[in-house]
Amino acid sequence: MEHTRSLTALGRSGRIGPLIVKLLMLGVLDSVLVFLALILIGRGDWGILVIVTAAGLAINWVYLSKRALPAKYITPGLVFLAIFQVFVIGYTVYIAFTNYSTGHILNKDQAIESLLSQSQSRVADSHQYPVTVVRDGDAFGFLVTAEDGTAYLGFADQPLAPVDATFEDGTAVAAEGVQSLQYADILANQEAIFDLAVPAGDSAEDGWLRTLDGRSAYEYESSREYDAVADTMTDTTTGVVYTDGGDGAFVAPDGTRILPGWQINVGLDNFERAITEPTIRGPLMYVLVWTFAFAFLSVLLTFALGVALALLLNDPRMRGRKVYRLVMVLPYAFPAFLGALVWSGMFSTSFGFINQVLLGGAAVPWLTDPTMAKIAVLLVNLWLGFPYMFLVATGALQAIPDDILEAARTDGATPWGIFRHVKLPLLMVSMAPILISSFAFNFNNFNVIYLVTGGGPRDTAASIPVGFTDILISLVYKVAFTGQMRDYGLASAFSIIIFVVVAAISIVSFRKTKTLEEMN
Repeated sequence: MEHTRSLTALGRSGRIGPLIVKLLMLGVLDSVLVFLALILIGRGDWGILVIVTAAGLAINWVYLSKRALPAKYITPGLVFLAIFQVFVIGYTVYIAFTNYSTGHILNKDQAIESLLSQSQSRVADSHQYPVTVVRDGDAFGFLVTAEDGTAYLGFADQPLAPVDATFEDGTAVAAEGVQSLQYADILANQEAIFDLAVPAGDSAEDGWLRTLDGRSAYEYESSREYDAVADTMTDTTTGVVYTDGGDGAFVAPDGTRILPGWQINVGLDNFERAITEPTIRGPLMYVLVWTFAFAFLSVLLTFALGVALALLLNDPRMRGRKVYRLVMVLPYAFPAFLGALVWSGMFSTSFGFINQVLLGGAAVPWLTDPTMAKIAVLLVNLWLGFPYMFLVATGALQAIPDDILEAARTDGATPWGIFRHVKLPLLMVSMAPILISSFAFNFNNFNVIYLVTGGGPRDTAASIPVGFTDILISLVYKVAFTGQMRDYGLASAFSIIIFVVVAAISIVSFRKTKTLEEMN
């Protein structure tokens, strides 16, 4: 009896332990979701808030319900799929239909605040406020003593607010939670401190406080005024009235735009620009053609060289085959990014190993001529890619039954005939999916292009940062992350084009592969 009770107690404790762990994990998850929900409410992102809330409730139901046992195992995978795949693709599609770019990152309210804060001038009759420069982490702020002796604390993103402070000679010199800077600290950070503008109130119309010496602050006001009713921005100095131009920026009557603007939905405008704007359409077309050519030639050359070496080293009459095979796979074992960097150095026109040693001091412009640069990246990709094809082809050749080859020889087939009618069809059954995946990989082979040529040489006639060896993925990177104008919306549109093209190629290719398998 006592033994039975101990077993029962053990069973209960065995169930309670996992239950506590589950409740703790759900508690942590719910805390994160509540924190995220509060942020979304503050930003007004109601659509995302609904999705996050629904997902949180669904996860809680799955792990608290006794009827959802299968879902308990697949839910983590679905969550990661949603975060790292569905969300990324969905957000990219969303950005492709906006003007999200340099100068159009903020929402309209933020853009208005920024425009007002940009044009600050000192108020002529401003009172001189004693100020102590403080720091909270990496952020600088002002501890200000008002005319009535009240202490106020504020930062660039936090308007002045009353605070309890320590006073010396009637001036607030310290407050809880912030570090008061000494004069030496102010000198060491004077550029950031003298550029600092602390809002005097919640509205830009309340003005800002700024300091020129770290000891006293003065009132500044904007030379622009925003009329919320008319939705106009007026420059009080010149009298020019800027109106909402409909493209996410305020525009003057003469067409002058002031930035920053704000993010808006532009529909198919980014896709239309890619197709109709000559300075974008031209580069996009030759980049698209070169992308296909680069992917196709890379697969063709690596496949041809890999199969040729596999046939050669699969001959039982050759001595030292194991040593040769080991040498052949060395490029595959070498880190790809290091290999690309080494090759880039060897292709140097003036100091590269290829020109100075192999070509006897020639000045071949491997990286500066458009044609030679294309040849260079193909050679590097061939060196990096053929060992994999060699390994796969070797395995596929060794899997071909000897009796089939012997039957072909008995029927009088030549070595070329055996390869063409026996070995190659059987090789394609095994290697066709690999060739398709290799094509898709090279279609987006960013590393080789960027590390060897950087996409160059640059096309100076294009309105976007693009070079003659850029493929679509490197073009997307340059449009989004390089240059003075970073156009995330246009880059996202290019990304969707890449996705559609690769998906279409993959669907067609795998159907052809299935047909090939059925024929064999």
